[in-house]
Amino acid sequence: MDGYEFPDSIDDPRVTERFCRQVSGADGDVTLLGVVHDHPASVGRVERALDAIDPDTLALELPPAAVPLYRAYARDGDDRPRFGGEMSAAIRAAPESEVVGIDAPNWSFLRRLLARLVADRVSPAIARRVVSSLSGATREAVACRVAATVTNATSMTVAYDHEPIEYDCSHDDPPEQQAAHERSHVAGVRALLGSVEGGESALAYRDDTREQCMIDRLEELRRSEGDVVAVVGVDHLERLADELSA
Repeated sequence: MDGYEFPDSIDDPRVTERFCRQVSGADGDVTLLGVVHDHPASVGRVERALDAIDPDTLALELPPAAVPLYRAYARDGDDRPRFGGEMSAAIRAAPESEVVGIDAPNWSFLRRLLARLVADRVSPAIARRVVSSLSGATREAVACRVAATVTNATSMTVAYDHEPIEYDCSHDDPPEQQAAHERSHVAGVRALLGSVEGGESALAYRDDTREQCMIDRLEELRRSEGDVVAVVGVDHLERLADELSA
């Protein structure tokens, strides 16, 4: 699908410029789909967009170690996957695409983060908070890998700590209703976060480095693989689009 056609050519209120960006380059296009975790509108968005685009590569905001588990989720369920929300729905909607996890933890992220902490001479307190958050993320990634191994080796589907989030709308509601609820939810969350900003230096270091690593990985995939669709949290959408455009 040509850049000028997306997302306007898809007649779906969930697929709009508010949640979708397409960045064209000499080596291919990167299409960014912003999502709200487990939201019916986000699941519908990735299903419709991927059906239209059919990318060479599907990049997901998941640690590489977690991708096998979400592949297993994508195979489970009838109408749509029971677990894994928009990520497993994306894998099922793009069966011919190469699936890549672009989120931390990974070695590139760890090297970059540690180098930044040293260069900025952060306080021991902030460094400890960053390391603590990394330990939790690493344990989750390893647990996802173990759950995937068990799922693929047995007839059970192991859902690692992933009961779907419940919203005041469902997959059975009309797309217009889903889209309206998602917009309201995003606005409410951003207003809440704006009221409590400050004092989160450790998280800022971690999240800024995460985003830069995702940008670098998407650039690399565009150069080596051609067209890429990336499914990322909606809060990452603007920065990733701006940096990839630059």
